[in-house]
Amino acid sequence: MKFNRVETLLAFGLCILSTLTSANAAEGRSLRPFNFQASQASLDDLRRRIAQTRWPDRETVDDQSQGIQLEKLKPLVEYWGTSYDWRKAEAKLNALPQFMTTVDGVDIHFIHVRSRHPNAMPLIMTHGWPGSVLELLKTVGPLTDPAAHGGSAGDAFDLVLPSMPGYGFSGKPTDIGWGPDRIAQTWTKLMKRLGYARYVAQGGDWGSPVSSAMARQAAPGLLGIHINLPAIVPPEIAAVLAAGGSAPAALTEKERAAFDAFAAAAKMGNRSYAQMMGTRPQTIGYGLMDSPVGLAAWMLGHPGFSRWTYSESDPEKSRDEVLDDITLYWLTNSATSSGRLYWEYGGRSPAFASPEMTSEISLPVAITVFPGESYRAPETWARRAYPNLVYFHEVDKGGHFAAWEQPELFSAELRAAFRPLRQGN
Repeated sequence: MKFNRVETLLAFGLCILSTLTSANAAEGRSLRPFNFQASQASLDDLRRRIAQTRWPDRETVDDQSQGIQLEKLKPLVEYWGTSYDWRKAEAKLNALPQFMTTVDGVDIHFIHVRSRHPNAMPLIMTHGWPGSVLELLKTVGPLTDPAAHGGSAGDAFDLVLPSMPGYGFSGKPTDIGWGPDRIAQTWTKLMKRLGYARYVAQGGDWGSPVSSAMARQAAPGLLGIHINLPAIVPPEIAAVLAAGGSAPAALTEKERAAFDAFAAAAKMGNRSYAQMMGTRPQTIGYGLMDSPVGLAAWMLGHPGFSRWTYSESDPEKSRDEVLDDITLYWLTNSATSSGRLYWEYGGRSPAFASPEMTSEISLPVAITVFPGESYRAPETWARRAYPNLVYFHEVDKGGHFAAWEQPELFSAELRAAFRPLRQGN
């Protein structure tokens, strides 16, 4: 039997379509158990590189306006290169149910912990930068088993904790477009793949624009969101801040405090890291992934990260947890791939999202304000930004990495915020 050219092309096209359909179907079914064990050679190489650090001279100021101070970084690095044990962090991760799945050609790593309590509410939580899923681990117990942490079994959650694309154990996208909107779509596919028809979402730092994007997209099954870095700056205030102007006279006391915090951060260059990753993530990555000390200094340049590390009366309290996170970035070679998220977002702050990005959200929104955050969101601005703000609470402890710093308080806030949405769950 002979085929003409059209028939041959048609048959070829059907073959390709069948192959793609089969591949997509396989991708949709694939939930693969995951564990990680760093090679001893990688850990030995890390210590060797730390030992060979070429230190710069001391800064010429008495604050962090030139970057992380030498006298603060050096002891941490010396401990990192001699006594720190990555295997403890590895054991914590591997003690939890971890999985890989592929969405749009990118492997997504996630932790999935189901509560022992019936009718637990599914919750997907998104980490930030320079954080990772490690920043959320201390909330697993309080959220999945609240009865063991002073709460009620009726407030239990099933937890889904994904690593964002380009972060941690997740794959590194090879194309552009992986900003908060696309990550939000990926999380929606992930929750559907896990069989959750109704769920809620939470995020701070990058998790805030990702969770907000899920709400704006009205992700099927999403009941509401909780954020602890809300996009609340009104456009006229953003314009004044951009011009370096003075605070308008009509501001309330809390609005004035927020304005002053933004103005001070701009003066100190506290978001210079975002601007640099927003324009040159590749250039920065060459140095960060060749020098562990460079990576540590860069990550500790994040004001929320360094403030938590060194604000405790006992700095050793958070020392290992900070090094767990930095070491994860090192072992997964993710300094560049994680920084590209800032490039996708144009180096902007999540606090300065356009009004359309919040006003289009019709789903319930809950906000907790932590006092150590880079700014304290005024309720007046929050209610103006989010038309369906159903929960707003200011607490007395915690900062930018609230789940890491105050896991019990953070978990209690989520239980309170999402309690009204449980009816019919």
